Amino acid sequence: METAYLIETVIKIVVILLIFSALAGIGTYFERKVLAFMQRRLGPTNVGPYGLLQVAADGIKLFTKEDIVPTNVVGRIFKIAPVITAATAFMAAAAIPFLPSFTLFGYEVHPIVADINIGILYILGIMGVGLYGPLLGGMASANKFALLSAARGAAVFISYEVVTGLSILAPIMMVGSLSLIDFNNYQIDNGWIVFAQPVAFILFWIAAFAETGRTPFHLIANDHEIIDGFGTEYSGMRWGLFFIGEYANMFFISFVIPLIFLGGYGDGSLLGALALLGKVAFFFFFFLWTRAAWPDVRPDQLMWLCWKVLMPIAVLNILITAIVMM
Repeated sequence: METAYLIETVIKIVVILLIFSALAGIGTYFERKVLAFMQRRLGPTNVGPYGLLQVAADGIKLFTKEDIVPTNVVGRIFKIAPVITAATAFMAAAAIPFLPSFTLFGYEVHPIVADINIGILYILGIMGVGLYGPLLGGMASANKFALLSAARGAAVFISYEVVTGLSILAPIMMVGSLSLIDFNNYQIDNGWIVFAQPVAFILFWIAAFAETGRTPFHLIANDHEIIDGFGTEYSGMRWGLFFIGEYANMFFISFVIPLIFLGGYGDGSLLGALALLGKVAFFFFFFLWTRAAWPDVRPDQLMWLCWKVLMPIAVLNILITAIVMM
C-alpha cells in the first residue's frame, strides 16, 4: 500500500510539473490573442496556423539562447534565483485539489499531492517564500533597474501577503479548517462562501493581482520604467524560469479562488469538475483582461491602497464575522 501511494504521488508530481509548465507557454499564446483582440491588433499569426506554433517557437528560442552571466553579478545567487521562483510556484500546488477524486482502472485517484490539514497556511507560506526569487535576482544583478525592481517586489509581496492572510481568516473561521478539501465539502451543505463573505472574496482577488505581479499592480517589472525589472540581466532558460513561475502562479491562484469562495468542484461529479475548470478559465481570463484594460498604478498608490484601504477593511471584516458567529 505504501509503495502504491509513493508511485501515485510521484506520478502526480510529474503530471503537475509537465502540464502546468506547458500551460505557462500556452497561456502566453492566449494572452497575446486576447490582448490583440481587445486592442485591435493581430497577435501571433505567422508561426503555424493562427500562430499556434508560436508557443513551440518561443520554447525552442528559450532553450537554445546563450546563457549569459554578466561579469559583476553575484554568481551563485544570480543562478539560483530563477529556480526559487519556479520551484515555489510548483511547491504551492501540493495542497491544491485540482479535481474531485475519480476511479481509474479500479484504483481511486485523488488529484491532490498532499491533503494536509494546514493546506491554506502551507500555500500562503510558500507564496511568501516565492518573494526571494525576484528579490535575490534583482539584488544579485549588477544593474540599478534590477535592484529597484527587487525593492519594489519586496514591498509589494510583503504588503499584500498581509491582506491575503487577513482576508482569508474570516472564511477559515466559518469552515473551521485549513484544508481546501474541507472548504469544498463545507460549501456543498452551506452554499458558496462568496455569498457570506463577499468582502473577503474581493480582498483576496485584489491581493491575487499583487501576489502574481499582474496589471494594474505590475510594478515589479514595469517595462516602461525599469526595463524588465529583476529579470533585466537574465537570458535564455533562466529568464524562462521566472516566466514559468509567474504563469504557474496565475493558474494556481485561479484554482484557489473558486475552491475557497465559489464552491470548488461541488459534490465531485463530472459536472462539478467541469464547473471548476470553467471558473479557473474565467479567473485566468480576468488576469489577461485587466492587462488589456487597466493602466499600472504608481508605487505610492499601491502602498496606500494596501495599508490604508484594504487592510483596515480586512480587519473590520474579521471583527464583524466574529461578532456574527458568536
